[in-house]
Amino acid sequence: MGSRDVLLGEIGLPELLPAVRVWIQGDQYELWKHTQLILDVVKGRGAGFSLEAPEGVRFLARSRVFDEAESTWLDACPPRKGADVT
Repeated sequence: MGSRDVLLGEIGLPELLPAVRVWIQGDQYELWKHTQLILDVVKGRGAGFSLEAPEGVRFLARSRVFDEAESTWLDACPPRKGADVT
């Protein structure tokens, strides 16, 4: 994790897995900051190498652009960067 990387959120299932922080590179964040990224795990096999493949599941990424109200709220919440997190 670099000092400019931005924390997108945490993924985990409290009953099965501890939370894992998900980061995006700072320049990529600037391109995607107006977009909600949704990462799901679904049954099936993904293409190529994937960490989840031995479990018979794959990651499915979806996205949508934030609406005006969401964008206004997010503008008031500065992103957490790698330099801010210990």
